[in-house]
This record gives sequence, structure tokens and C-alpha cells, in this order.
Amino acid sequence: MRFPKIAIGVLSAVLGAATLCRAQDYDVVVYGGTSGGVVAAVQAKRMGKSVVLVGPDKHLGGLTSGGLGWTDTGNKAVIGGLSREFYHRIWKAYDQASTWRWQKKEEYGNKGQGTPAIDGEQRTMWIFEPGVAERVFDQWVQELNIPVVRDEWLDRANGVKKSGGRITSITMLSGRTYTGKMFIDATYEGDLMAAAGVDYHVGREANRVYGEEHNGVQTGVLHHRHHFGVLKEKISPYVVPGDPKSGVLPRVSAAHPGVKGEGDKKVQAYCFRMCLTDHPENRIPFAKPEGYDPKQYELLARIYAAGWTETFGKFDPIPNRKTDTNNHGPFSTDNIGMNYDYPEASYERRRQIIKEHETYQKGWLYFITTDPRVPADVRAKMSQWGLPKDEFKDNGGWPHQIYVREARRMIGMYVMTENELRKKKPTPDSVGMGSYTIDSHNVQRYITPEGYVQNEGDIGVSTGGPYEIAYGALVPKRGQVQNLLVPVCVSSSHIAFGSIRMEPVFMILGQSAATAAALAIDAKLAVQDVPYAKLQERLLKDGQILSLPKP
Repeated sequence: MRFPKIAIGVLSAVLGAATLCRAQDYDVVVYGGTSGGVVAAVQAKRMGKSVVLVGPDKHLGGLTSGGLGWTDTGNKAVIGGLSREFYHRIWKAYDQASTWRWQKKEEYGNKGQGTPAIDGEQRTMWIFEPGVAERVFDQWVQELNIPVVRDEWLDRANGVKKSGGRITSITMLSGRTYTGKMFIDATYEGDLMAAAGVDYHVGREANRVYGEEHNGVQTGVLHHRHHFGVLKEKISPYVVPGDPKSGVLPRVSAAHPGVKGEGDKKVQAYCFRMCLTDHPENRIPFAKPEGYDPKQYELLARIYAAGWTETFGKFDPIPNRKTDTNNHGPFSTDNIGMNYDYPEASYERRRQIIKEHETYQKGWLYFITTDPRVPADVRAKMSQWGLPKDEFKDNGGWPHQIYVREARRMIGMYVMTENELRKKKPTPDSVGMGSYTIDSHNVQRYITPEGYVQNEGDIGVSTGGPYEIAYGALVPKRGQVQNLLVPVCVSSSHIAFGSIRMEPVFMILGQSAATAAALAIDAKLAVQDVPYAKLQERLLKDGQILSLPKP
């Protein structure tokens, strides 16, 4: 995601203040062009409402079109409605021979997340290229003549106007103003929600807050292979191994990690979901990034010296000889500990954080490709990969969206916790289902009491099957805002959000939020007062899966 330059005020003056400040009125204003935002706009339009999709994005689809083509689905049976329609549209795109430019369709026999990537019987496809996903989103809104206003940034300080507990308008930094009966915040950051004065949380809650087991600091909990315990030997965090006086290596925190089960303000790691290719005609070789510093990767060199062999463990294959490359191992693409201030940071500070993540990740690739401390076979294999010429063309093959795994989370009418996800507590008023493993990436890299380096925060807990998501998790508390719905930064604990945060679920919740918005408009109600029976009826009519038969 790119951020506005300081010169935007000059641009506004050139364009003309009168034009920019003229309010544009809609039934539903969707802020944020994520996958959930696109689907919300589509549903609002299909329900006969005037809608605008406005936000900072230059490209629609968020992570779904930003590199996350290896869809985190869980149980696909609970993906219905417009979310499933999106994956059907992906299937239709790949059913055309022209889509297979660098690979023959019959050569792509990949299976993803436990089931076929191409599901011919259900006419869906779950694994895809970023550019194909973006094209599907663009065509979808074009079919319905939904106005899309890109590269527009909410004036977070003064841009939200309210009257009588309702948002009346939102104004962008450009001066453009949008009035509406209902507003939907579909951003990963929850900027509209926060600017409207809605309660929210950043960081991990203590376990005692919601009676959970896996929230808060998780020192000593090693659920995946993204920690230093997978190595044959322990790794020193110090510049001179074993000598604390020599200083701490980059990318390691010398601070105390906190008490297990207690809360903190730290956020799980971000990264870019890189799309890479090994096709010579489509490959851009990895280049040394500006600001490259090999000392930032000293830990990685020590990991290789300890026998690490899983560099390519998450080079997941997507069509046309490309990958969705994700974090894997103790020191990988996740930029641990470098994003804590992102959720509430200014646009300028977020831009700096994103750039630092880009430099880190490009440097990681360059280090592995060129540094003599990396095993020769790994260097040779990495050199066969590169950025794709035909993806993210306006950004040199680099993804336009950083993976904001978690930022603000609303504290709404109902808070989803791991107890609902694991069926220890019932969930009221379902508006959709999730099923993916409760999954948090690492939050910090610290020094153990024994003097070794370790990662903390990586959690993987089964939900024991699909779970329902409450309507109350999409709406603010009573007495706050009556015409705002939040389908992405949903009301949930940190650990529950670890499962809810999957892209198919954001699309499910985007549809449900827009449905509730339309019903609230028709009945002249606050979103908190939408009759669930009416909402349920319409959602089921439109193909949403709200529950599964009891076993």
C-alpha cells in the first residue's frame, strides 16, 4: 500500500477546492478496497443501494490480489455467497486457455490446503495469480457500474463528521467528501472506525480478560517450525557468540519478553506475500536493495551454519510457474518486532514502516542469493527465482500490499474469542463461518534466560471444525456509532482474530455487513437494531453459510 506525499495539498489547490469539496451522496459508503470492501460494495449494489467504493488503494482486492494466492481456506464447505462466487470467477478465468501463458493447464496438478486447487465439480479455484485476482475484482465492480475512487486517504483527524450518533460524511485529505446513510470500514487498519470514536484494541489481551488459554505472551510455546528450537544447536544472540558485552545482533530484542499469559501492545509480524517465478522469460533477478546491510542477516548466517535446510519450505506453487512465498523458519520473510506502531501510526510513519519491511525482505533475498555464508546449493537455487515481470507492473514486480495480519480490532457489541471458535461457548446470531486454524505469527524475538535467541508468539490451535461468527462482532457498541459496520477489523480477541483474519472470511463478512446496512436503511434503524431474523433470511437467500448440521 502506498501513502500520500506531502505535496497532496498542492495537488488539491491545483485541482480546485470547489470541485474537491463538493459532497457526493450515496446510500452506502465503503471505505477500503480490500477483498471484503469489494464484496461489500457488490452486495450493497445488488440490494438496490447506491454505493461508492473509496479508499487509499490503487489496486482492488487487498492481499487477495496482493500476493496471497495460496488461499487459507480451512473447510471450503462454509465458504458461500459472494465469497464462493469470487472463487468461481477465478475458476472461470483459468478455464480460458489464454490465462495459461507460462504453463499448460494440464501441467498444473497442484493441490492446495488439502484439496485440489482447481475444483471442477464445484467450479471453483482456490489458488491463483495476483493479477488474475485483481482482474476479477475490477471486472466485478465494472459489471455493476460501482464507482471506485482510488488513492483517496481519509482525513483521520478531522474528516469524520457525526450527528446524533451517526456518521454523516467522511472527507479525504484531497478535500473530497462522501455523505451516506451507512458506512462500512473495510480497511485492514480500521482507520474509519477509529476516527469515528469506536472502541478498539491493539495488541494481545491477557488470558484473564476473556478467559482464554492462548492469548497474551506465549514464551515457551512452540507450535510450528518458525522458531530456533528446530535447529540442531542453540544460537547466540550476541555479536561475539556467547559474549553479552559485545552487543546484541540486529533483529533481536534485549527487552524482557513479558510474563506468559499477560497482555502487551505488540503485534504479530508482517511481511509481503511475494509472488516469485522461475520462468527465465518472465523473471526479474533479485537486486541489491538500497540500504542493504548484510549485518542485518547475521542470524540467518548462523542458522545456515547450524544446518538449516528448509529455505524453500513455503514457496507454494500457483499457476504459470509462480509462487505465493510466505514466511517459514526461525528467520524468514516475517519482519519480527518492526511493526508495533503501525496500527495507529500516521500515514507517513506507516510508509516508513512499509519501506523498511520491503528493504528487509528484498535484502533477505539478496543475502541468500549472494552471501558466501549461505550454502552454495541454496544460493544457486535461489538464483533461479526472481520477481515476475507480469505482476505488479507499476511496482517493479513487488507486491502493492503489505500483509497487515492484524492492526486495530474493534471492541463491539460482541467480542469473538477462542472460546467461541473452539465451541466452548455458543455464538449468537451467526452471519458467516470460519474454520481455519487459530494462527498467530511470531510477535517478538528475544533472549532466553539461558542466553540464547528465541522467537515468541507463533501459535497454531485447532478450532475443532468450523465455527460461527456473531453479527455483534461487526457493529460498534450501542451508544457509539449507529451506522457503521466493520467486517475486517472485527470485534475479536487477538487469538480469535488469528483464524477470523482469512481472506475468504473477510469476503463473507463484507457481504453480511452490506446486507445489514441495506436492511437498516430500509427500516430506518441503527445497525445495532437490525432484526436478526430478517438478516438471517436474506443472508441464507443469498447463499451465505451460517451454520452446519449438528453431528
